[in-house]
Amino acid sequence: MSSSRPHEGDPIAPYRRRLLGLAYRMLGSRSDAEDVVQDAWLRFADAHDVRNTEAFLVTIVTRLCLDRLKSAKAQREIYVGPWLPEPVFDTDDLSSEAATELADDLSFALLLALDRLSPQERAAFLLHDIFEVPFSEIAAMIGRSEPACRQLATRARRAVRDERPAPAAAPDSHEDLLKAFLEAVASGDLSRLTGLLRDDAVAVTDGGGRKSAALNPIHGADKIARFFIGVAGKNADRDIRIEPAVINGSIGALLYLDGELDHTLSVSIDGDKIAAIYLVRNPDKLRYAPQPASP
Repeated sequence: MSSSRPHEGDPIAPYRRRLLGLAYRMLGSRSDAEDVVQDAWLRFADAHDVRNTEAFLVTIVTRLCLDRLKSAKAQREIYVGPWLPEPVFDTDDLSSEAATELADDLSFALLLALDRLSPQERAAFLLHDIFEVPFSEIAAMIGRSEPACRQLATRARRAVRDERPAPAAAPDSHEDLLKAFLEAVASGDLSRLTGLLRDDAVAVTDGGGRKSAALNPIHGADKIARFFIGVAGKNADRDIRIEPAVINGSIGALLYLDGELDHTLSVSIDGDKIAAIYLVRNPDKLRYAPQPASP
């Protein structure tokens, strides 16, 4: 890590993407990540004799995230319906600036796998496997011994490997499948829609109690197909507009009802089938969505 103190105009500018990337992966929320980085900046501004600016900031961000995850656990217990990460549309701002296997992966599938880890497992795994921080430094950041941090990362790595789907599909294949899915929903073609889905596919909808959504994940191709066609039918008399968008690094869609953004839709692909669908309706999670293009 660099040890030089940055210029005074924006002292953390050289590290901001890395810090935001770490905080977002830890918390699954761009809004919370922004707050954490701002808090870290304030603590840095009040600190004296900081010998290694980047190490100091990464340590503060990690600890602030661990604190937030404690309160998030209680909040999740009263969260209405399934929880999904807050979708992001500009992944360049969340770069780990590393060359690791998972460095550029911000998929919902990976973030949900991370969410099932304990906070310290998540921290040890992210810091080492994605941000290339040595275990000796991680130990000081999270207050555990170096061997314990290695064990935390090993357990996390195994869990992520077991839950993470097959490698991402090629962009063209991903886009083609998503387009076919949207066309089948719009046309009400149940047979075609079912055929696009893996038999054991899952659909997760997040309304957060702010908007209606399925209160449990929907499992199975037939149930998912019927659900989406049913929703489309209920909105058939409304002005529906769908725009493509890059969501968490892969092509997805923004769906507008009567000119207002209603939800984001992302899919996870396995081979030539859709393995998972993620639909975010909670308006609290859509504040960073791009503005619609002019008709």
